[in-house]
Amino acid sequence: MAKKTLTYEAAMAELQQITAALQEEAVSMDDLSGKVARAAELLTYCREKLRKTEEETNKFFTEQG
Repeated sequence: MAKKTLTYEAAMAELQQITAALQEEAVSMDDLSGKVARAAELLTYCREKLRKTEEETNKFFTEQG
């Protein structure tokens, strides 16, 4: 089975779901550490994606200028 590639939008949507569940206290103590760990992974992914996009954008404008 092929692994689905994570997108920025999918990562943000999952982060929003986790945040909503935590705010509604819908996460059991048994699941809390897993949710927090997953949120940390998603945040790292999103930050890296934003950093790379910024670098590529800056490079484009530097080359065009």
